[in-house]
Amino acid sequence: MVDQKSKSVITLEEYIIQSQNKFPGAKGELSQLLRDIGLAAKIISREVNKAGITNILGEDGSTNVHGESVKKLDLFADEQLISALNRSEITCMVISEENDGIVDLDNDGGKYIVYLDPLDGSSNIDVNVSIGSIFSIYLRKNTSTKKLSEDDALQPGLQQVAAGYVLYGSSTLMAYTTGVGVSLFTLDPSIGEFILSNDDIKIPDYGSIYSVNEGNYKSWPEGLKKYVKYCQEVDDETNRPYSARYIGAMVADVHRTLMKGGIFIYPDSQEYPNGKLRLMYECNPLSMIIEQAGGMAIDGNGRVMEITPESIHQRTPIFIGSKQNVMKVKEFLDEHKDEKIEA
Repeated sequence: MVDQKSKSVITLEEYIIQSQNKFPGAKGELSQLLRDIGLAAKIISREVNKAGITNILGEDGSTNVHGESVKKLDLFADEQLISALNRSEITCMVISEENDGIVDLDNDGGKYIVYLDPLDGSSNIDVNVSIGSIFSIYLRKNTSTKKLSEDDALQPGLQQVAAGYVLYGSSTLMAYTTGVGVSLFTLDPSIGEFILSNDDIKIPDYGSIYSVNEGNYKSWPEGLKKYVKYCQEVDDETNRPYSARYIGAMVADVHRTLMKGGIFIYPDSQEYPNGKLRLMYECNPLSMIIEQAGGMAIDGNGRVMEITPESIHQRTPIFIGSKQNVMKVKEFLDEHKDEKIEA
């Protein structure tokens, strides 16, 4: 943790530049992209914090590609992030939860592809509960041609060059990784800058919190049902029963898991046999963050980031968090994988 009494304040921009200087020959393009996302996050944070007095709450009357009602803030966040990435002229393509296909930007020769969940947890907006933005960055497969297609964007999570999220809560936080650890920044509204809070976050190896929507219990695989009962049993040696915490915004639940340890789960079910959360702009970027902090992320069988995507809006189950917790749920899933779901 950064000791503010003994160290000078470091802004997001300063930190990005310092990190870039550690790599001789770096051209600064990824650094610029991260700064652009940081700027868009400040604008979104401003609107989130005054949403109740600016007529930006509520639904806009449309639905997105997933059939979900679109909130006014969803569209605002989407527009701000895409606009920021378009101005940088180093991003050629954006894929967003709010858009059906790929979003071509003005610079066809750009080398980066960015996946976005502009405002994760939209159902929390109108009741003033934590929400967030998630981003995932890939290098374009083929820069020799200006023609862009979805195939350029269909890369496994292991190919991410950077990933991160912004959490709009009691304070606005931004966490990101470029594959060399996880850094966390807090927005200081008095100066309008993200300030370094922690430059090497490590998730606890074990935690006593589980996070899952238990309202869907009857439709879960049997292994997960038994794991949750395990979490609820009393056992002083393993610090059980665990505490149940569920915010309903993946970015907020995963951030708590990152800081305190434990596990966040969104499984497959009878209603969503392939899971509900999106692989490319929710599960892959948050899996990269958690793995870089020393945790694990699986789809119930294998590593989330090893999944070869078949579509840009592909869904997946996810079990993500502290290593010991994820390995324990995997034991239950493996033991009961052949059992039919029983109501």
